[in-house]
Amino acid sequence: MSEAKILNEVRLKASAAGWRLFRNNSGAGKLENGSFVRWGLANDSPHSQHASADLIGIKPVIVTQEMVGTTIGVFASIETKTEGWKPRPNDPHEQRQRNWQELVRSLGGYAIFSTGELEE
Repeated sequence: MSEAKILNEVRLKASAAGWRLFRNNSGAGKLENGSFVRWGLANDSPHSQHASADLIGIKPVIVTQEMVGTTIGVFASIETKTEGWKPRPNDPHEQRQRNWQELVRSLGGYAIFSTGELEE
């Protein structure tokens, strides 16, 4: 199954669960006027240690005890991969993606690689 198809499946599953995910295209290039532009979340430099995910959004969470019944939004970051994907520890781009996930998680967010699954 292609990454595009998996990405769409993940978005449908997330939407059914009440999440809101948005496509985070990233890249860099020259405009017609010759100026250079970067786009995508956390794509500030070609030397960045982070590479943000394909899907960025908000996962609703109901807080416990002190804030019973209050829904908060947790930052969600999902990097989609093709069916059968296996992590490549020595791949520099995947390492930047793992660094991004570690950053998101360290701040209380949700970040995963997905080949179609959506963990709650």
